[in-house]
Amino acid sequence: MATASPTVLTARALLLDMDGTLVNSDAVVERIWRRWAERHGLDGDEVMKVVHGRQGHASMAVLLPDRPVEQNLADNARMLAEETADTDGVVEIAGARAFLASLRGLPHALVTSADVALATARMNAAGLPLPGIRVTAESVGASKPDPEGFLKGAAELGVDPADCVVFEDSGAGIAAGRAAGMRVVGVGPRADLHGPDVTVPDLTRIAVDTLPDGRIRLHIG
Repeated sequence: MATASPTVLTARALLLDMDGTLVNSDAVVERIWRRWAERHGLDGDEVMKVVHGRQGHASMAVLLPDRPVEQNLADNARMLAEETADTDGVVEIAGARAFLASLRGLPHALVTSADVALATARMNAAGLPLPGIRVTAESVGASKPDPEGFLKGAAELGVDPADCVVFEDSGAGIAAGRAAGMRVVGVGPRADLHGPDVTVPDLTRIAVDTLPDGRIRLHIG
């Protein structure tokens, strides 16, 4: 699943997804979404193929296309409260703490489909620092796979999208990064299915240094 040979990428900024990329929250996501699937008479396995990377209401719109938007938004608010309260089993993706430490002082942002409360709860549960710049569910009008979040992150950092590298695990997130015109490093087994530029099993396979002109250099593999 990892890259066939070591790869080097350079960038002006890095844009980091959270769930599945920095934080392993799969246990919570499985518990809550499988309960939701059962309540709505849907197959849990099929639901789990859809929900990663998207905001909850966007997943609901895919899974229950005839349901009113207002109902999805209300249901999503309840789900977010459940997810925020449940951090049992939330841990860092291997190497995440060291990776974030290596980015101190370098341009980077969190770009997540979680809202502020959920992002804060999960990063805290995993023992990870929150990046200073964060693009959360409240910051955007459209969920991944729409590129809005990544484009907003690049704009807040003052960096051209083409000079950004995205770290993502899900199909929706990888599609969003590509649509934003960015290169994508896929993290974990889900990513490999969606054609990122390069894939790694976890963040222990990433080393960071800087070039004299201030660019970030990523050693991958």
